[in-house]
Amino acid sequence: MAGLIKREDIDEVRQRTDIKEIVDGYVTLKSAGVGSYKGLCPFHDERSPSFHIRPQLGSYHCFGCGEGGDVISFVQKMDHTSFSETVEKLASRIGFELRYEDGGTGPRREDIGRRQRMLDAHKIAAEFYREQLLSQGAAAGRRFLQERGFDRSAAEQFGVGYAPQGWDGLLTHLTGKGFTQDELKLTGMFSVSSNNAQRIYDRFRGRLIWPIRDITGDSVGFGARKLYEEDQGPKYLNTPETSLYHKSQVLYGIDLAKREIAKTRQLVVVEGYTDVMACHLAGVGTAVATCGTAFGADHIKIARRLLSDDGSGGEVVFTFDGDAAGQKAALRAFEEDQRFVAQTYVAVEPSGADPCELRQAKGDDAVRGLISSRRPLFEFAIKASFGNYDLTTGEGQVNALRHAAPIVARIRDVSLRSIYTRELSRWLGMQFVGEDQVARAVSSAARKGTGASTGMGAGTRESSAQSSPGGDSDTAAGSDQGDTQRFQRPDPKDPIGRMEREVLEVVLQHPNLLEAGHWERFAESGFSVPVYAALKDAVQAAGAAVVEPAQWVERVRQEVPEVLRGLVTELAVTPLPSKAEDALALYCRDIINRLYELRITRLKAELQGRLQRVDAAADPEQYVQLQRDLLELEMRRRQLRSD
Repeated sequence: MAGLIKREDIDEVRQRTDIKEIVDGYVTLKSAGVGSYKGLCPFHDERSPSFHIRPQLGSYHCFGCGEGGDVISFVQKMDHTSFSETVEKLASRIGFELRYEDGGTGPRREDIGRRQRMLDAHKIAAEFYREQLLSQGAAAGRRFLQERGFDRSAAEQFGVGYAPQGWDGLLTHLTGKGFTQDELKLTGMFSVSSNNAQRIYDRFRGRLIWPIRDITGDSVGFGARKLYEEDQGPKYLNTPETSLYHKSQVLYGIDLAKREIAKTRQLVVVEGYTDVMACHLAGVGTAVATCGTAFGADHIKIARRLLSDDGSGGEVVFTFDGDAAGQKAALRAFEEDQRFVAQTYVAVEPSGADPCELRQAKGDDAVRGLISSRRPLFEFAIKASFGNYDLTTGEGQVNALRHAAPIVARIRDVSLRSIYTRELSRWLGMQFVGEDQVARAVSSAARKGTGASTGMGAGTRESSAQSSPGGDSDTAAGSDQGDTQRFQRPDPKDPIGRMEREVLEVVLQHPNLLEAGHWERFAESGFSVPVYAALKDAVQAAGAAVVEPAQWVERVRQEVPEVLRGLVTELAVTPLPSKAEDALALYCRDIINRLYELRITRLKAELQGRLQRVDAAADPEQYVQLQRDLLELEMRRRQLRSD
């Protein structure tokens, strides 16, 4: 019978799991100083990176939305798994055998989390399909690939497989591996008989199969292409919506393209599985495709995180067929354009060929040439719209201008906007609409359209107070209103509150850089801000930092009220002012000394006040003692300066 995982094993998994390696599977990270990394937050849509991690401490925090925690909570939130399932998944990843309380055992194969069971079923199914591609019955599938220029090596690279024509080939294989029919019904790989609800059969039969993987490389669904005329189904049949597979959130090829996307800061969006294959084989390793749906908001969130879409560069290139459907798809993509900070482009082959057809006809160079010949998406959108107007008439030109001016006004780069204002005048023709009139129309549209219909206006950014590291919100996060009010954050401009915060950042992030004397000074220093005083008490209650850094932060987190746990994580990942590693120890000790010197200054002021009130003649003993105390404090202050 399964029991609770032992606390020390949970700590061991947390300590031994590299949070940077885990987060790298979802977010493109950049260095943010010594031992710190940042990227676009995976939990909310943002334009400037405010998501920070400290691998040494095993912690992450977003200064934009407030999400934070350790590697376990990160995986829980990203994969929607329970705490136990997450720990078991991470333990399996590092080859660590968990122990359970009260004589319990880990879950048997039949009892592990539903999500993991589904992932296992998909992994085994993908292997089954790949093996079937080599079978005698898969000749049509191999011929399909060969005709499109894909050899056996290409098929293996993309995991392409074949679903046999029978009704239960995969079903028999998976039940033979210990999966129940109730489990398999949840995967989307099977259909339920209309005559018998208890009977299921293979959804994909006699089709070429592409595994659809998430960003971490796990297979979450399949795409299947019809091969035989007698097949009455659609040309492409995908996995239906399941708890694993959401078509609005998956991009075919993302697992293979993510590194190249992050490296080159380019994302190429194509229309089909074979187009992704053709692009990658031709050297365009940034290509991905949607799976039976338009490129939408959820896809953009994934793309922006990989591109580090923070306004410092990057591009998204859409490729579409040259037909009416392709043009319509491009215009739909343009409607989402303002969600990107990166420049968006469109690449359309004049002949109407898609990347796969282009590679077959003209080779790899032609595919690369197609992408390099891209043009701005807004230019494509403008010219495409002109087909709705008769530009040989004044009325047609004016109406086209009314439509196109807001599009030009949305261009984020001001210099580029000026260029395309002049271009628009040329495209419209000068007979009825002059260049000045075009410029006035664009300027008017820019004034009226700042963020009106497209969400955030062109070129805008989130509030720096919300996004910048260390920017305090009004109150500590939490649902308990009483605690929230009691632990109200100080004014960020308050120098005392700022110093107390900086001290806590140091003791949480670099306890190993502090000597015994510094810990004594920390303990003796009084904290005037209630929220920081509570954290100081938690640090002392957690004991001297003799444990591993990741365990140290978690131990402190467990000592504070729940409403303050997010603040502990935030302080643990806040970038410190000192970037050079050799200066870090000096900074950490100096900030402790500065707080302690503030305490000495307060004590001296108090003693000097008492000294002024004492009559030296009436009470010479007390007068001398106060002078001695003042002298001792001054000596301690000088000692601090010399440390």
